[in-house]
Amino acid sequence: MTNETKILDFKNSEVEKILRRITRGLTEQKDIINACYLFVRDEIKFGYNESDDISASKVIKDGYGQCNTKSNLLLALLRGAGIEARFHGFTIDKRLQYGAVTGIFYWLTPRDIFHSWIEVNYNGNWFNLEGFILDKEYLGSLKSYFTSNPKTLCGYGVASNDFQSPQVDWSGNNNTYIQKEGIVRDLGVFDSPDEFYEKYGTNPKGIKKVLFKLLVRHIMNNTISKLRKKKTQSSGDLKTLCSIEDINSISFNDK
Repeated sequence: MTNETKILDFKNSEVEKILRRITRGLTEQKDIINACYLFVRDEIKFGYNESDDISASKVIKDGYGQCNTKSNLLLALLRGAGIEARFHGFTIDKRLQYGAVTGIFYWLTPRDIFHSWIEVNYNGNWFNLEGFILDKEYLGSLKSYFTSNPKTLCGYGVASNDFQSPQVDWSGNNNTYIQKEGIVRDLGVFDSPDEFYEKYGTNPKGIKKVLFKLLVRHIMNNTISKLRKKKTQSSGDLKTLCSIEDINSISFNDK
């Protein structure tokens, strides 16, 4: 699980440059993994790219990403560092996107959408890394957005039953999550995202994909940008958001 692919283009000069910068002076595998993780989480802002199957170098160029595109980049960086890692695909309930997109565009979105996280092998154990999806600045602003300080939240890119203290930091012996509670179906582990998208395609499809690329994602990114800068006011009312209990989540055996 160390090969380069079209999506995992870790030999691209921009990817190599980033990898050299963030791992400079690091010798311990744990520190290298964490450096890659933190770069993808915080330096690549949360936002929606034109498609799930864009390359790691394109994610760097965009400067933002969501679960699937950030997974592409994190896996490429880990592969470039010679660290064994793999891609795990799922479907996730669209309700965790509510707030970033509303109205007719929300209702046009399929109920289940593709989702992914990265699993990394460290000291002989596989760890699930999903907490890199939301950058620290956005997550902090989101917590300030809701005056009611909810313990659970499903919306605005979050599906967590511990919203006030989500496990988004990796210490070398834990999994990280921020959208796991929204998962509906487990689609399995893949050596690369290329294999996953070759089998399942991308979100969305057909005319909806064109509409998403040209219009919807820009609306979503504008909403996220305003929230990150705290330009949006909150009533603290969560009644319009789904609850974690509404989603039939699959079960995982956390390490």
